[in-house]
Amino acid sequence: MGNPDVGVRGIDTAIVTALGGVPKPHKATLIPQANDALATELAERGRTPVLILDEAHLLGHDQLESVRMLTNHEMDSSSPFACLLIGQPTLRRKIKLGVLAALDQRIAVRYHMNGMACEETVDYLRHHLALAGRTDPLFTEDAATLIHTASRGYPRAINNLAIQALLATFIADKTIVDESAARAAVNEVIASE
Repeated sequence: MGNPDVGVRGIDTAIVTALGGVPKPHKATLIPQANDALATELAERGRTPVLILDEAHLLGHDQLESVRMLTNHEMDSSSPFACLLIGQPTLRRKIKLGVLAALDQRIAVRYHMNGMACEETVDYLRHHLALAGRTDPLFTEDAATLIHTASRGYPRAINNLAIQALLATFIADKTIVDESAARAAVNEVIASE
């Protein structure tokens, strides 16, 4: 699920629908239906369902609590599914709140993605340019370094800065993204934040 704005019912509805069921209309019957759908997938088909919640930092406490309740199958002796909560660093802080202690205790693996190193950022830019059909250099070393520094190596920020730098290069009627285009991109992105 990529959109956390669906509420608690939306999560249960998505689970039931994804596993081939027709969601029941009332919350009191939908929650057990979602639990049963997950358990059935594992027990009868031998497949462990994986619930992936992207942008999980935007989930409310009630939604996170409903995810915890789904994991409460057979009183913690087992869980019929795996769950990935993917989000910004605020997710970690939210889960550490006392009201979500039970969910925090159920998390078996945690991973924090650090930004890429400068060399990885250059490779990342080169890779995406190759996917677009460009094999010769388009970003000067200084431009790529500035994009890396400003983005702290985070892919989404790199993408935003690279696009703005490409636009600045086009507007300046240049063929290579240089440091001045990258600086213009950094200024544009910072000004819009």
